[in-house]
Amino acid sequence: MRAIRRFTVRTVLPPELAPLGELVHNLRWSWHPETMDLFAEVDPEVWERVGHDPVALLGAVEADRLRALAQDRRFLRRLADASDDLREYMTAPRWYQSLEGGPAAVGYFSPEYGIAAALPQYSGGLGILAGDHLKAASDLGVPILAVGLLYRHGYFSQSLSPEGWQLEHYPSLDPGGLPLTLLKNRDGSPARIRIGLPGPRTLHAQIWVAQVGRVPLLLLDSDVAENDAAARDVTDRLYGGGGDHRLMQELLLGIGGVRALRAYCRITGHPEPEVFHTNEGHAGFLGLERIRELTEARLSFDEALEAVRAGTVFTTHTPVPAGIDRFPVEMIARQFGGANAWPTVNVERILELGAEPDAVEGEKPVFNMAVMGMRLAQRVNGVSLLHGRVSREMFHGLWPGFDIDEIPIGSITNGVHAPTWVGREMMELADRELPELVETGQGWDAIQKIPDQELWAIRGKLRAGLVMEARQRIKQSWRERGASDAELGWADEALDPEALTMGFARRVPSYKRLTLMLSDPDRLRALLLDPEKPVQIVIAGKAHPADEGGKKLIQQIVKFADEEDVRHRIVFLPDYDMALGRLMVTGCDVWMNNPLRPLEACGTSGMKAALNGGLNLSIRDGWWEEWYDGNNGWAIPTADGVADPERRDELEAAALYDLIEREVADRFYDRAADGLPRRWMEMVKHTLTSLGPKVLAGRMLRDYVGDLYAPAAASARTLSADGYRDAKAFAAWKLRVTRAWPGVRVEHVEASGIGDTPELGATLELRATVALGELSPDDVRVQAAYGRVGAHDELIDPVYATLTVDSTGDDGRAYCVGTLPLDRTGAFGYTVRVVPDHPLMASPAELGLIAVPEEPVGMTNGTLR
Repeated sequence: MRAIRRFTVRTVLPPELAPLGELVHNLRWSWHPETMDLFAEVDPEVWERVGHDPVALLGAVEADRLRALAQDRRFLRRLADASDDLREYMTAPRWYQSLEGGPAAVGYFSPEYGIAAALPQYSGGLGILAGDHLKAASDLGVPILAVGLLYRHGYFSQSLSPEGWQLEHYPSLDPGGLPLTLLKNRDGSPARIRIGLPGPRTLHAQIWVAQVGRVPLLLLDSDVAENDAAARDVTDRLYGGGGDHRLMQELLLGIGGVRALRAYCRITGHPEPEVFHTNEGHAGFLGLERIRELTEARLSFDEALEAVRAGTVFTTHTPVPAGIDRFPVEMIARQFGGANAWPTVNVERILELGAEPDAVEGEKPVFNMAVMGMRLAQRVNGVSLLHGRVSREMFHGLWPGFDIDEIPIGSITNGVHAPTWVGREMMELADRELPELVETGQGWDAIQKIPDQELWAIRGKLRAGLVMEARQRIKQSWRERGASDAELGWADEALDPEALTMGFARRVPSYKRLTLMLSDPDRLRALLLDPEKPVQIVIAGKAHPADEGGKKLIQQIVKFADEEDVRHRIVFLPDYDMALGRLMVTGCDVWMNNPLRPLEACGTSGMKAALNGGLNLSIRDGWWEEWYDGNNGWAIPTADGVADPERRDELEAAALYDLIEREVADRFYDRAADGLPRRWMEMVKHTLTSLGPKVLAGRMLRDYVGDLYAPAAASARTLSADGYRDAKAFAAWKLRVTRAWPGVRVEHVEASGIGDTPELGATLELRATVALGELSPDDVRVQAAYGRVGAHDELIDPVYATLTVDSTGDDGRAYCVGTLPLDRTGAFGYTVRVVPDHPLMASPAELGLIAVPEEPVGMTNGTLR
């Protein structure tokens, strides 16, 4: 029989052990080894049995053992020390507290969070990045208040069928068995938020709080008695269900998330967020909720929009349109229109926010969540330099007429949280040999002073740890697939703790090309079985449950890895999660990544491997394009211009095999007289010194604070001051300029001062006549764009110079002058343009308005001498 309901009965700790409960319910333990050591001491056998889950430990340990610990003076001293350490961590000023002008709080919204394996609320890179973002914010004292959803079945657990097909399992999660606390009102009743749904229906949710160091993470849970069956299932699983289910999840995350924040701040006294950070489009509806709040406070929609935009940051994580959530327009209209409409927010204005600028006539219109997110945010960023460029091209239609480089989408390259992902042996080495690095993040060059022997020994220990754990997981997986213990003797010899070990672990969409290594099975087999320089590969990854193509890729890998002659050299480990990911990035010598460039927005697993002394072997995509320097790993050549995808895969796979055979394996097995791979260790040390300071989540958070959070807070304060005076004025100005813009045009441009043969060092004098219609010169900026030109007279990387208004006429014309320096030789060109100008604009492209000559009026092209 099956239980109709499950719940967790928590143990009652003796008063002497009360601090133990506090330690368990602050997830700082997930990156604090000393606290984990204390938990292990509670009951070592139970600790291993529950998989190092502190909450499960307290639920499984015997009462007699707890009573004994309550009388154990040595344990109580250690407990008191750990409790004091956590209290100091939570309250002492940190980096952020030394700054001025930053926001009092930042609301951070994400659909998933990878904090710890004991809180399985993540599926892949987006969630892991969000978890590292919170942990780094905690370490630096950045006052983030995070919001997500609590999925009762998480993502899924993965196993394999006898044929190697991915099988999904959705274990039920009981919040009482997780490191969570239910948010309650001051009268002790559970805090609830509500969202109106068509029907009419109401979606109710309660709020669980996970304490991630100094950062509260609010997780909304729709599994409450007030909901009907469909509403209770809104938070049943991550990325499950169809379009209606997905929409309700995103409504709950965005609209419900803002309401949960307000409730939390009201109950606890936490400062209200001044800045809202939307981590991908899933949470985009938070901007609508904030507009609703302000319109009910007597602002117009446009005024509220400006106030909301000023304090909103939007981060896009996808380089492909297919990765963006898009809903049928009628679905959004049904949610926000009719009887379910908000009285102060017109549904047509909402639909305009998500309308795609390049929609094809005749096709059914859709509501694009990323487009809405960008229209609701004054500051937008991608997650690597290359991804920023790709995003500017992908969303160019939102800012027509502007050059790609002017599209207001910047980039902050992702980072990883070292205490979470770096092996303990490496952290202890840093503590011992590089105290300045550990305490201040400075002194990376001192890594060169660490003896090769010591670093190589740690790498060997970490590799051996991966091999031992992999053997256990291989046996478990084969048993689940129907093998008997008598058939598994070979697994005890699978993988070699001394062999070159390569890792490949990630989600399994087609563009990540899990099976590129199988392009030439005979050549791969030769690499694996080389008697002098054997290579072994550890692979893990999950395909989305609805992705049949991804499951086929996994099956292809598993079938090859099942073959008797190679199964000791290549293994697929099911159920890729944070614990397995950490094991792999610490234990592998080389981290492989071979996506179809430029479809990897950033990718961070290779950063984690690098911090553990691993070397990257990767396509130059995402972060690797940015920070590969020729000596900190290997770049797989790409066949970018090849249109045939099969031919491209074939060429890039051949390049991958060549690198492994002729460079990677050669260098790993090239040993000095003392048995050490000296040239390999040179690359390891260079990797640590060159990449270490860059790949850290702390660097990422500092960039967010300096480049986005602080400026957004300043803008939000300006627009909200004096009863939103500037928001009202800015909205009125935008409306006036937008309506009058059809009357703006560049009528005439003439140049003088360079003669018939322009020479380097000369000065070009420009005069431009610009019709401003109903606008004044103060509303616009007239600019000359100049520089190198291409074969079709296109300006390449132009420089912009503002022209001065020399005079104005009664007819609405402005006469502008300026000079351009001829400071480079070769083909030169220029043009004149007009853009809106206002001190509250974050970018000249913000309104998407530009006026340029309809014809190349007065253009001077020439070759400078």
